[in-house]
Amino acid sequence: MRQKIKRLVDWCCTAAVAVPAAMCAIEAAFNQTSDVVFSFWAQSFAMLPGLPGVSLRRAFYKLTLDECANSFFIGFGAMFAHRHSRIEQDAYIGPYAVIGSAWLRRGCLIGTRSSIVSGTSMHALDSQGRWMATDVRRFVQVEVGEYAWIGEGSIVMADIGASAMVGAGSVVSSRIPPRVVVVGNPARLARRLTPEAAEGNQGAA
Repeated sequence: MRQKIKRLVDWCCTAAVAVPAAMCAIEAAFNQTSDVVFSFWAQSFAMLPGLPGVSLRRAFYKLTLDECANSFFIGFGAMFAHRHSRIEQDAYIGPYAVIGSAWLRRGCLIGTRSSIVSGTSMHALDSQGRWMATDVRRFVQVEVGEYAWIGEGSIVMADIGASAMVGAGSVVSSRIPPRVVVVGNPARLARRLTPEAAEGNQGAA
């Protein structure tokens, strides 16, 4: 019975987001680099509270992102800023997180108010020394490895290895290898993880 109810809810949510998703598809067909319509709807769905909000966000991203699993959580206020992203099974995206172009691997955890930025080279100086607006052609898809944990309020601009932990408030600008803990700004290696050490480190991020 529970599975039948879940399927019914998923179907209703998919129907509810069909028109916004179709508008995003039309935008992408005419201009692959534009995210104006996508951003409007992503921001709108981000503000829907409770389980209905989670279900509607999940349905919207399943229809609009490059790839999207059936099972993941995306909290209140959280949103993807760009459609060229991928979400694998059982990923968790905490409230108010903002995701640029990213690949969220299976079971990874993105903490509340964290940001995943589309690489470190989104802006460039023009000939007069002025910083130019974001250029989507300079985006890099940031990969968050399987079961990695990004602590609350972190800023991530580079790949995170599988089962790595990024301490709360850290700033990551270079690739983090698997099974390590990094902390600080800029993020630095704090220790290497074994399964036993990771178990004893619960709640540290």
